[in-house]
Amino acid sequence: MRLNRTLAAVGTIAVLAGACNSTASPSPAASGGTAGGPDRSGIQIEVVTHGQASDPFWSIFKNGVDQGAKDMGVKVEYNAPQTFDMNAMGQLIDAAVGKKPAGLVVSIPDANALGPHIKAAVAAGIPVISANSGSDAYASLGVLTHVGQDESIAGQKAGSLMKAAGVTNAICINQEVGNAGLDARCKGFADGLGGKSTVLQVDLNDQAGAQQKITAALQADSSINGVMALGPTGAAPALKALQALNSKVHLGTFDLSKDVLTAIAAGQMDFAIDQQQYLQGYLPIVFLTYYKLYGLMPGGGQPILTGPGIVDKTNVATVQANTGTTR
Repeated sequence: MRLNRTLAAVGTIAVLAGACNSTASPSPAASGGTAGGPDRSGIQIEVVTHGQASDPFWSIFKNGVDQGAKDMGVKVEYNAPQTFDMNAMGQLIDAAVGKKPAGLVVSIPDANALGPHIKAAVAAGIPVISANSGSDAYASLGVLTHVGQDESIAGQKAGSLMKAAGVTNAICINQEVGNAGLDARCKGFADGLGGKSTVLQVDLNDQAGAQQKITAALQADSSINGVMALGPTGAAPALKALQALNSKVHLGTFDLSKDVLTAIAAGQMDFAIDQQQYLQGYLPIVFLTYYKLYGLMPGGGQPILTGPGIVDKTNVATVQANTGTTR
């Protein structure tokens, strides 16, 4: 499985390089395609996700979608429900299918709710790629490939980074035990660490309470020398707890925020796992364009992994400089 994913990643690099090369040619918009290539102006790709483009995370995803459309010289329309609403999202998928696009990009946060709509798109002969969520369900729905982060693999990387830093006993802060993605992060973290790892459940709607619970765990076991948060909102109370205790415990998190980047730059946090959602938006547009033109599709049915990317003191300045665009 890992070998297949590695090969898929190699395919991703090759296709992405092709996308970069296309931008060196005359503008697709100006020429109706690439220099000497087929006309792409009639290619329409629909994107439907569960995340609104106004959300900071999804705005970066949409930046990738928009840049993919520009680089490929194709037309793309992005839609999402006003709130997290699977019925509304299913209706948006049906509407997209009704336009008979050259391709469809979807996120799949709930395969049971969205599955029939996605299967209908596949049955209509529309190539579908899933992005961000759906790595566990895309193949059964007839989706060509998935572009996103495998949470188990990302967790393993986080654990290995902690292990390399000398961590032998860690807590994994889980704000939603039972959430398959978050549970996979903690499980992968434990596997990568190889030492002792304990899941600490907190309620992030009560930040003060979460901080107190983290503080209590650290005070109860002085051998804990690592804390792993599963997101920026979980990292915030963890950072406050460590600062209040004047602790040198290693801290890492999943996903990025301004505060996370500031903490990494200040040496208060070791690293952040970046799923690189810009690529989750960009790559499906490239893949569907090449699939329409040439029948090319990387991955061999395996997911294309956009993460884990690592943000630490060696590259945090670059990431900060691109906040709001690609990060």
